[in-house]
Amino acid sequence: MTLAAEAFALAFGDLSIEDGLKLREAATMRHFAATDRRRFDRLLSIADLDAFLKTEAAQIPRVSMADSGRSGSAGVPDELFTFSDGKIDPSRLFPLFDGGATLVVSQFHEFHPPLARFCRGLERVFLHAVQANIYLTPPGAQGFRTHFDTHDVLVLQVAGEKRWRVWGEAAVPHATRKTPWDTAPRDHDPDGGREVVLRAGDVLFVPRGVLHDASVQGGGEPSLHATIGLLEPSWADALRAALDQMEAREPALRQSFRTWRLNDEAARGKLPAAAAERLALVATEAGLDLASMQFLQQLAADRMPMSGRGLLAPAPDADDRLILADSVHHYVVPVGEGAELRWAGEPEKLSGAELDWLAALEDGATPRSLGGEAALAFCRRLVALGILVRDTPQT
Repeated sequence: MTLAAEAFALAFGDLSIEDGLKLREAATMRHFAATDRRRFDRLLSIADLDAFLKTEAAQIPRVSMADSGRSGSAGVPDELFTFSDGKIDPSRLFPLFDGGATLVVSQFHEFHPPLARFCRGLERVFLHAVQANIYLTPPGAQGFRTHFDTHDVLVLQVAGEKRWRVWGEAAVPHATRKTPWDTAPRDHDPDGGREVVLRAGDVLFVPRGVLHDASVQGGGEPSLHATIGLLEPSWADALRAALDQMEAREPALRQSFRTWRLNDEAARGKLPAAAAERLALVATEAGLDLASMQFLQQLAADRMPMSGRGLLAPAPDADDRLILADSVHHYVVPVGEGAELRWAGEPEKLSGAELDWLAALEDGATPRSLGGEAALAFCRRLVALGILVRDTPQT
């Protein structure tokens, strides 16, 4: 099973990938009840958080705390649980947790390999960034008040239980990071949310812009959940990217926007038509292809590197079956008369033969079956870079 298929099945159960894409497009909340209460044990545990808090990486802003019982903001001031250098002070953090404050660890996938692989698998499905924030809430407490997120989220309930309320339609349609909180309606029915109790192994999908809150059920067990942020770009992002890419190609986009004529009523009246003419240059297949390539490059360059190799990577032999590393973001683009393999490192130029070999290596092949000595040299180069790995049988 590929990394993408494994991660998708862990997140969405029996749902097909196509139905998962439709679920996101429909922007409808959905609760996936678990058949296995321990399904997320391999991803995360309280012991993992305890171990992390003992490392140098445990400092603000990666670690924070929240308590809805506080007046004003639910966020616990950093100075109440840190040393002067921003590192966590356990002697003050633990009493706050005991008193009802939620522990939050942001971007924990950057430190925890099981979560890193899970997020990378979903990135391979959705072709956009995926992150994991962790929330550990004491029994009977509530960390955050009613709010909406500016991206779709998957809530994975790892341990304990948590009661969620989710309001139906988006309070702010298609919210993004540039959407201010005060655009949400203030008159939503505080008792109108649909109530869902998440138990260990359950998953909750909440589309961006949809109001929700959560609190731990009573009892003696804390709640541990991971909020998986699905960080898709918006049309505004795509058009900005297309403009950036097309500027070098289209002189009309580089023409001066004559601010000194803004007080001229006749000149100002021509601006909408001039803008539409230039946007038409961007809203083309070529322009949006360039924007798509930029998104893929950002995905490869901005996310944590996950090489397919370790420190010891023996060169393959001609009969070793090899396959492109599942964990490495890569894509091929035409360049002049040839092509390039692009990834987080330097682009690799590809000849016509190498392009054919690369296509075969998507499903796995031996250097001998590809083309003998030349193919072996090509494969050894990609193995050394960590882009190509040995294709081990699945058990």
